[in-house]
Amino acid sequence: MKKGLLALSPIAVFLVAYVVTSLIAGDFYKVPISVAFLVTSIYAICTCRGLPLRERVTLFSRGAGDSNIMLMLWIFILAGAFAASAKEMGAIDATVNLTLHLLPDNLLLSGLFIAACFISLSIGTSVGTVVALTPIAAGIAEATEVTAPFVVAVVVGGAFFGDNLSFISDTTIMATRTQGCRMSDKFRVNSMIVVPAAIIVLLVYIILGAQIHAPQVLPQVEPLKVLPYVVVLVTAIAGLDVMVVLVVGLLLSGIIGIAYGDYDVFGWFTSMGNGILGMSELIIVTLLAGGLMAIIRHGGGIDFLIQRLTSHIHGRRGAELTIGGLVAFTDVCTANNTVAILTIGPIAREIAERYDIDPRKSASLLDTFSCLAQALIPYGAQLLMAASLAALSPVEIIPYLYYPFCMGVCALLAIFFRYPQRYSQ
Repeated sequence: MKKGLLALSPIAVFLVAYVVTSLIAGDFYKVPISVAFLVTSIYAICTCRGLPLRERVTLFSRGAGDSNIMLMLWIFILAGAFAASAKEMGAIDATVNLTLHLLPDNLLLSGLFIAACFISLSIGTSVGTVVALTPIAAGIAEATEVTAPFVVAVVVGGAFFGDNLSFISDTTIMATRTQGCRMSDKFRVNSMIVVPAAIIVLLVYIILGAQIHAPQVLPQVEPLKVLPYVVVLVTAIAGLDVMVVLVVGLLLSGIIGIAYGDYDVFGWFTSMGNGILGMSELIIVTLLAGGLMAIIRHGGGIDFLIQRLTSHIHGRRGAELTIGGLVAFTDVCTANNTVAILTIGPIAREIAERYDIDPRKSASLLDTFSCLAQALIPYGAQLLMAASLAALSPVEIIPYLYYPFCMGVCALLAIFFRYPQRYSQ
């Protein structure tokens, strides 16, 4: 038991180093999240037993250099370059002005939420949706004087709607494969759990949107400058890889910016470089998180957690809660909901078979609780990306994540009240 708790202790160190310290200081900018991860990583390497120091560092480095981590870094770099070059040539301002022209004031929030839900459902990735819509959300916040964390949270919440339900989402594919059910069946059950949450949140945004007032005199719209975002959204929905989508958007921003005289070729390069540098903390945090997870896994932290939770299951409700709790906590450790499902999936299937839980229900719970945890951790890729693009602290966004909170409540109600009944017998 002591060994398992020691392996998990880096998580407690991180919470103290970042969350508790920031709360004491009354400012989440006082402690950079990269510093909190550095302190935690040093602690994890020091407390990792059974290996010489050099091998501990090698283990940490292998975790940081995992192929999934490297793929994420590519996306961060391209997203930073695209966002900066598009902003420099006026694409964000043009898109915001067009949005304000097309949508009435009271539908700005609900329209943004619907757009995030639709795009994420179409492309199957919350990160891609956050990249595409966060700059627009930040621009709308500035134009309407609504707090930026609130508007950005609208996008992040909608992004997780599709991440949870989309047929081409990694989490959906992994959840259905590990539980042995069809994606269409999982979608049917999952939608019964989370669509009510989306409807409730949409109504909330419609009500809150009544208080929004856009500027009376709007700048003239420059339609051609909106094109990079339109192309990014269309190509993403068409199913192109997110890296290809970002490269296309980056090239288009450069061509239009140079044609309009917003910058020359070297100015375009400079804006790209600034955008990449703006992603530096996000890249560092992602690398440190990957290495940290490797240390925790090597120390037996994940195995210890699984063993402790599965030993106290009582009845079907307890089994479903355990599946949700296991995948959520694993996501907190890994900061990757796909990896969390991959790790817990086989155990969840064993629990489901032992307690006669419908595999469509267990797949839905795996996906939903992993997305819930991923949406609420300040060091997850989605929140870090959104915060970086909007120049915010990720913790500022969390209190406004209405959809993930509501989704979690609906998932718990589905467990306690055996809903949907057809798949809970």
